[in-house]
Amino acid sequence: MAHISLNRRALITGRVLSADRVVSPPGCEIASIIVQARPERLAALEAAITALPGCEIHGRDPRGKLVVVTEAPDAGSLGTMLNTIQSLPDVYSAALVFHAIETA
Repeated sequence: MAHISLNRRALITGRVLSADRVVSPPGCEIASIIVQARPERLAALEAAITALPGCEIHGRDPRGKLVVVTEAPDAGSLGTMLNTIQSLPDVYSAALVFHAIETA
């Protein structure tokens, strides 16, 4: 790789980085998602979410809210899981409220 001087533009555009410098973190990524859904369909939604790989329900409000904790190998998988939950029937919204990388 040719020497690139470090300046603001090179840093913002990513020209100072190369693919061989990117190191995936060991372990996994954990996230909490707040799901707002139709209250009368909450039990069915809870069953659908717990059927997804790596998802657990850690809180439930009968007015239509669920706290979902999920674990995935990388951030892309977490994003996919968030989109999957958001697209389930009877879900009004799904919002990421916590994200952490757990090291091995």
